[in-house]
Amino acid sequence: MNTQDNSDVVEMRSISKGFNGVSVLKDVDFQVRKGEVHALAGGNGAGKSTLMKILQGVYHADAGDILISGKPVAINSIQDAKAAGIGMVFQEFSLVPSLTVAQNIFLAAEPLGRGLLIDDRTAVRKSRELFAEMEVDVDPRAEVSRLGTAYWQLTEIAKALSQNARVLIMDEPTASLARHESEALFELIDRLKKRGISIIYISHRMDEVYRLADRITILRDGRRLLTEPLTNVTPEQIVEGIVGKKIEGQLAYRARDHIIHDGAPLLEVRGLTAGRRVRDVSFTLRPGEILGLAGLMGSGRTELARALFGIDRVDDGEILIRGKKSSLASPQQAIDAGIALVPEDRRAQGLVLDHSVRENLLLPLLGKIRRGPLLDQGAGKELSSSLISKFAVKVAHPNRPVRLLSGGNQQKVVIAKWLGNDPDILILDEPTAGVDIGTKSEILDMIRDLASAGKAVIVISSEYPELLAVSDRVLVLKDGSVLRDIPRSEIADEEYLQLAVQGV
Repeated sequence: MNTQDNSDVVEMRSISKGFNGVSVLKDVDFQVRKGEVHALAGGNGAGKSTLMKILQGVYHADAGDILISGKPVAINSIQDAKAAGIGMVFQEFSLVPSLTVAQNIFLAAEPLGRGLLIDDRTAVRKSRELFAEMEVDVDPRAEVSRLGTAYWQLTEIAKALSQNARVLIMDEPTASLARHESEALFELIDRLKKRGISIIYISHRMDEVYRLADRITILRDGRRLLTEPLTNVTPEQIVEGIVGKKIEGQLAYRARDHIIHDGAPLLEVRGLTAGRRVRDVSFTLRPGEILGLAGLMGSGRTELARALFGIDRVDDGEILIRGKKSSLASPQQAIDAGIALVPEDRRAQGLVLDHSVRENLLLPLLGKIRRGPLLDQGAGKELSSSLISKFAVKVAHPNRPVRLLSGGNQQKVVIAKWLGNDPDILILDEPTAGVDIGTKSEILDMIRDLASAGKAVIVISSEYPELLAVSDRVLVLKDGSVLRDIPRSEIADEEYLQLAVQGV
């Protein structure tokens, strides 16, 4: 039985918030009903994260009120939010990898036994009870570091439920999940909803929103644009609401004639083997060509990128750049050879979060602004400002910590800093993960423009529509080996690629 009703478990009234004189939220209303999945959408910088951080108690609103089950509450801390029944399932997981599942669930709220010692047995028992209620199978005694991403997600949810959360905020929860793991999460959300738990679901993926949500609220430029039942709006209207304009044909493949077929390939890989995840891989890549890498989780896509960038040791095979053998034993050697890698996890691998936007942009470009033993601060400011403008990074000031930027703007910083070196070969690992539809469109156009300028581009993506929108060829990997090398003209649709990835 669906327990959704019309009573608001959360009501945020006329919420306003600014930072350093810049208004981020302007008189925003937001309500969540009991047992409802309420999607929250908006472009990068629209105010979604700020609104949710106010509900979590991370930020305090400059103006406005919060009501829980109709009663005004003051949420001035994360502890206040927990006491009000608000739980958060983080996109960048907040678990301690060296602890067990049960220890993470009850971290800072450990059950105590005799002598005020932590009672691990009770923590394990209560964890089992939580997972039984969720109808999922997770070993509470397992060390988190040994578990896959999907189990981290389940542990985060159990942790929130252990604190009697009646409202769960999920921020891009499928960003790191394989498709079958995502479907298992959707089924869990359905079960939680039937128990009367409300979900605030932040996602840029339209298929997920329509699969799960009852209503959607769209924010744009810090204001609420609309709140409507999903049955009343089309995906096109949602996209237009987020972006502020119609995006036509953004995921349509556009045939290009910029591939240079004469002469040696820009990159040639022969029988490459690296560890257990890259086995006897061979392919060529020509100037102006975009090569897509497709495969299931564990197929070796990211490991191949790491080997080409000199992060992982190559055990066998050859890498040729412009027809000449190259030893890529380190990232610096790869950079010197004209290769750049935009990594899969921008926060952990692509950015120094507490450093400024300017410092992050300049990290791989210090050679360009070095004057003898010193750095030219003026040249650094000019170069970083040029990259911010060129890649349309939305930031109040270049000296702000990069962690304060939205996910899409963080991704732009990662891409911009590597393109500042003007590489010949660009490897992009999940370049559109966790960014809004408008930024996705910008990134896809950027990839096309780079190829048209003569760069060779490798794109790794679990989003098959986006992969098919830009790729001239798709290399299908399975168990670390090349299963198929398919020209884009032979791929009829997403289903064809899905079957190819499955080996059908």
